Amino acid sequence: MVTDAIRKGANMTAPAIELRGVSRRFRGATALDDVQLEVMPGIVGLLGPNGAGKTTLLRILATVLGADGGSVRILGRDPADAVERTEIRRRLGYLPQELQYPRGFTTYRFVDYMAVLKEIEEPAARRAEVRRVLEDVDLRDRAAKSIRTLSGGQRRRVGLAQALLGSPELLVLDEPTTGLDPEQRVALRTVLAERGRASTVLIATHQTEDVAALCEHVVVLDRGSVSFQGTVAALVREAQGRVWLADTADPRAQVSWRTATGRYRNLGEAPAEAELVEPTLEDAYLLLRGATESEAVAA
Repeated sequence: MVTDAIRKGANMTAPAIELRGVSRRFRGATALDDVQLEVMPGIVGLLGPNGAGKTTLLRILATVLGADGGSVRILGRDPADAVERTEIRRRLGYLPQELQYPRGFTTYRFVDYMAVLKEIEEPAARRAEVRRVLEDVDLRDRAAKSIRTLSGGQRRRVGLAQALLGSPELLVLDEPTTGLDPEQRVALRTVLAERGRASTVLIATHQTEDVAALCEHVVVLDRGSVSFQGTVAALVREAQGRVWLADTADPRAQVSWRTATGRYRNLGEAPAEAELVEPTLEDAYLLLRGATESEAVAA
C-alpha cells in the first residue's frame, strides 16, 4: 500500500536522480567516467557487463561512496552535504550486492534491527512494518528462523525486506533477483511494480527479462560510461531488422547461438535474404554491447 508519507514527500515530476559529469577512480583505475544521468520516478533498469561500474554507481546513489568529480543530486539533495545526506538516507532503501548479516540473528530480529536504524521507533508501528515487509517478500513463515539456516535466495529476500522498510521514495537494488526461483522472481516483480507507482526504483541486474517485464526505461552502463539511456522500447527498436533465424550460424553475424528448435539466432547486419524476426531486449542489449566493443577497438 502506498503511504501518505510517500504521497506527500515524493515529487513525481522532478528527477529523483541527477548526475552531471560524475567520475570515480580506485587506485588509478576508472570505475565511472563523466557519467551523465537523469532518472525520473518509476522503475528503471540498469544493465551492463561485469566491471561496467554498476555497483560503484549504486553505492554513490546509496550515499555509501562519494564521487571524485561532477555533481550528484538525489531526491533534490546533495549527498556531499552531511545534513542533506541524512535526509536522503531517511528516504532511501538500499540492497547492496553483498549484504552482511550479524551472527545469531533471526530473520525477524534482523529486519527489526534495521527498522530501528531507519528511525521507526514506536514499537507497535515497527512490529507492523516488519511483518508487512516480510509478507511482501514471502518470508513470514521464516521470521523465527536463524538467517544462517536460510537458503541463498531466502537471505536475498531478507535483504530486500530491509530495503522496503518505510516505503522509501528511492529504492536502489543491486541484483535483487539473484538466487530466486522463477515463482519468487515473478512475486518480486509484483512488489516492485507496486513500489514504482509512487516512487523511484533503480534495479541493477544481468537479467534482461526482468527489465523487459518491469521497466519502462533502461540505462546501459559500459566501461564506466552511459552507452544508452531511454525507454526499453527505443532500445529494442535499435535492433529492428538486425535479428534473423537460419539453419546454421551465419559467419556474417555479430553474435549467433543455437536455439531450442535447433535453428540459429543471428544478430548483426542482416543479409538481404535473411529470415528476420522481432528483436528482444536481450538482442538489442547484445547488439549495443557489440557496437561499443567495436568502437573501443577502433579507437
